[in-house]
This record gives sequence, C-alpha cells and structure tokens, in this order.
Amino acid sequence: MNKAPASIWRNPVHFLAFGLGSGASPWAPGTAGTLAAVPLYFLLAQLPLPYYLAMLLITFVIGCWLCGKTSADLGVHDHGGIVWDEFVGYWLTMLALPVSWVWALAGFVLFRFFDILKPWPIRWIDKKVEGGFGIMLDDVLAAIYAGGLLHLAYYWLN
Repeated sequence: MNKAPASIWRNPVHFLAFGLGSGASPWAPGTAGTLAAVPLYFLLAQLPLPYYLAMLLITFVIGCWLCGKTSADLGVHDHGGIVWDEFVGYWLTMLALPVSWVWALAGFVLFRFFDILKPWPIRWIDKKVEGGFGIMLDDVLAAIYAGGLLHLAYYWLN
C-alpha cells in the first residue's frame, strides 16, 4: 500500500511530482496518476502538433527536476507516489493519435501494460539510471512501446 508523505499537500514541487495529488492514492498510484493525466490530455490534444511536442519536451525536462527533487527530499528513489512520469508518459503515448475516448482508453491500457511489465530495456533502465532523469526515462520508453503499437493499429485500421 502506498504511503504518501504529508508534504505533498504543502510543497508545490511534491504536489506536482505526485501528479496533482493523484499519486497519493493508497492503491495503484501509477494507475491513478495515469488516469489523472487523461482529462489533461484531452485539453492538451487541442494544441497544434508543434506546440504539443514543445509541451512534451517542457514537461519532460521539468519532470526530471520535479521527480529528482521530490525523490531526494523523501529519501526514496522513485517513490511509488511520484507519478509525474506517468503523466508525461501517457501524453507521449497519445502523440499524434486521433482524439477520442476509444484511443484514449487504448493508450491508457497499453501504457499501463508496458509501464508495469517493463520489457527490455525498460526494466534495466529503471534499475540502473538514477535521479529524476531515470524516473522519467523508463516511462518514456513505455510510452514509445505503447504509442508505437497504437500507431501500427491506426495504420492497419485506416
């Protein structure tokens, strides 16, 4: 069971790293964080593609700092409640896909599948790459796997 520190409600850096509080979920905080990213995706998906790409880059860079700082403050590498990486990973999964609930659900399921399963090299990176960059990177790779499959499905369906 996830034990979220009280600082997430007082410290804005921790609050963001904990996915606007979604990472405080006592069960499956990564799934709760990804779920919290879905409505934000529908807002962000209205951006033109170059702005969406810029948003991904900015949220990744900020996320490296947020996750690294929060992890250091808590004294736990990649605390289960740190879910900013799930936000960015989900948004990357959905890059340049049709904006609909069907695709959003498929992206949610596939991203969570790869984030939990951690096929090679995700598991290796998760264990070997430290700091905020390491926290963010394994979710980026899970997003690339999930998004790649979604793009293949889109190609086959159209």
